[in-house]
Amino acid sequence: MATCVLAYSGGLDTSVAIKWIRDNYDLEVVAVAVDVGEERDYEGLRAKALSIGAADARVVDAKQDFFNDFIRHALWANLLYEHKYPAFTALARPLLARKQVEVALEIGAEYLAHGCTGKGNDQVRFETTYAALAPQMRVIAPVREWGMTRDQEIDYAQEHGIPVPVDKKSPYSIDVNLWGRSIECGAIEDPSREAPDDAWAWTVDPLKAPDEPGYTTVTFEQGTPVELDGEALDGVSLVMRLNELAGSHGVGRVNMIENRLVGIKSRELYETPAATVLLTAHRDLESLTLDRETYHFKPYLELRYAELVYYGQWYTPLRQAIDAFMAETQRRVNGQVTIKLYKGRCEAVARKSDWSLYDYSLATYDVGDKFDQSLSKGFIDIYALPAKVAARVARNHGLEV
Repeated sequence: MATCVLAYSGGLDTSVAIKWIRDNYDLEVVAVAVDVGEERDYEGLRAKALSIGAADARVVDAKQDFFNDFIRHALWANLLYEHKYPAFTALARPLLARKQVEVALEIGAEYLAHGCTGKGNDQVRFETTYAALAPQMRVIAPVREWGMTRDQEIDYAQEHGIPVPVDKKSPYSIDVNLWGRSIECGAIEDPSREAPDDAWAWTVDPLKAPDEPGYTTVTFEQGTPVELDGEALDGVSLVMRLNELAGSHGVGRVNMIENRLVGIKSRELYETPAATVLLTAHRDLESLTLDRETYHFKPYLELRYAELVYYGQWYTPLRQAIDAFMAETQRRVNGQVTIKLYKGRCEAVARKSDWSLYDYSLATYDVGDKFDQSLSKGFIDIYALPAKVAARVARNHGLEV
């Protein structure tokens, strides 16, 4: 019997997909769950896949790979899709698909499958990665093919004794990894309503956050966070600690209308405590250590980088080329930034670096000022010359300046 390797999360879609693929394609299903920092009982998840009918179920710990190969690069690029969303789901998908492909190649499988919907972004991210890494394999997309509504899926699961972590009273679709938590479906789909309180899990209500602010200092080496409050930590531990700390101050809630890749607007809720802190600190340190021209140019590439990640184009030459630029800029991004956390707000309040381009003797208006202000007159004359000439010609032709 031929084999299909399924990207397995243990949620409604992929749990139902195990039986559906067996029944409709007559294939053995190997479920592959990839741990990128999700809050799951992976041994229980593996046992569940086998009980549903998977021929084999594997768990791959990829948390450190996720930080080193993806989060770190996203941080260098200050990745925020549409200026709000750290794109943590999009960022993880190429890694999940890569690990799935590695298992498929190892066991000689002929098919790859995922549990993405036919109008979501993730189908593109998974299948674009498949196309880059294993173009010879056939792809099955059960949710796109079976045409069931979410309620019908729940009925199907109940009918066949498939345990799923949702019901019709709480139909949220949750995705979690180190870099954030997303919440979709149910009441969230009405953008005219305030997000329900029970949607949030990582962040306290900012109104109920501590009345005293919290402070934390992040140390960066070449754009990568390596210490928190003077303690050296690996990337995974540092992110997990910040998720807890910032979340306790209500930091990291995102409530947005998002433009999906397929052209649909959707209402999305995200919780990103650690990402909010680290992106705030990283941007602030760049403002201190990067020269003006690089600092002003970099956001153009950051915007394109965010789109590439969101659109599932991780394994592309353009993403790799932009990454090379980002890596070069980060050689100078070394130092410490102190962040203030207070009732949902995250603010960089102090920073220092041996690579700092801030020169007190040039910036001050007080005693110690070494800036030769007499040079400004000649600079302004030359700087303003194009505008002066253009205005003169316009007036000669009766145009308003």
